[in-house]
Amino acid sequence: MKSIAIIGASGYTGAQITSLINADENLMIQGLYVSENSLDKGKPLSDLYPSYSHISLSLSPLCDDAKMLIVEQADAVVLATDHAVSLHLAAWFYQKGLTVFDLSGAYRFSDVEQYPKWYGFNHEYQDVLCDAVYGLAEWNSEQIASSKMIAVPGCYPTASLTALKPISTFLTDAFPVINAVSGVTGAGRKAQLHTSFCEVSLTPYGVLGHRHQPEIATQLGQEVIFTPHLGNFKRGILATITVQLKPGITEADVAAAYAVYDDAPLITVKQNQFPRIDDVVNTPNCHLGWKFDPETHYLVVASAIDNLMKGAASQAHQCIKIHFNY
Repeated sequence: MKSIAIIGASGYTGAQITSLINADENLMIQGLYVSENSLDKGKPLSDLYPSYSHISLSLSPLCDDAKMLIVEQADAVVLATDHAVSLHLAAWFYQKGLTVFDLSGAYRFSDVEQYPKWYGFNHEYQDVLCDAVYGLAEWNSEQIASSKMIAVPGCYPTASLTALKPISTFLTDAFPVINAVSGVTGAGRKAQLHTSFCEVSLTPYGVLGHRHQPEIATQLGQEVIFTPHLGNFKRGILATITVQLKPGITEADVAAAYAVYDDAPLITVKQNQFPRIDDVVNTPNCHLGWKFDPETHYLVVASAIDNLMKGAASQAHQCIKIHFNY
């Protein structure tokens, strides 16, 4: 049984992965941690999330003694923390010999030049960054199994890349156009006026400047136009993607390409039938639906996931299971 420490357990994603690990008979929770300045320190997790009343663990402050205790007792650490926090914590725990599953964006780019532009900091740990692998579970299982530094993908990139990677060799030079809508939990648990449920109305944001655009483009190997939208629902993502395929590509070719997921239990693919967010919420699944126009060679593919599950916590859990081989 592997012991896992969870840092940032008070947030939506941290609480979600706590629940998943707690239910996994092959894992045990070493401890739940929040920052030393957190107003939630010392509180039972169930005080914040009554639906987790079966988890009798409290949130401990991540002081120096706590960090050393994690090193002594845990096999791995999950970081459900802000990228500026994960940047340092991931390197520290990795250098102490623990496996790190980082849910932030601090280690998703191998190119250090990307970080000042998209995350606002210079990356100080190029040696650790060189060892980091991108934890897109269905595509990078060998790397996830062998590395001790796993950068879990973002929610929008997970939905988009799961849809696009099977057909990446069919794409023309025209940029794929990705329009995606996320529930308000994607903005985190901290109260903000613009994500208050009564204030939210379907609207685009981060237009031509969202940090998930270069993440998608880097992993796809092609530039994309990505426009996220905030929807007035709690959780889930629906990405609708339009691409032009090369001359000569047929509907049968597309179907054969998506057959790569035939043995992927969490991915469902349907032709001429499109997914709904309600069908994936609170699950680790991704539902894909596609339709191809042979006259124009345009393909529309839609991808639905739960942003807190497949887009974060359950994909991290997948990575844990791949890494520890069970």
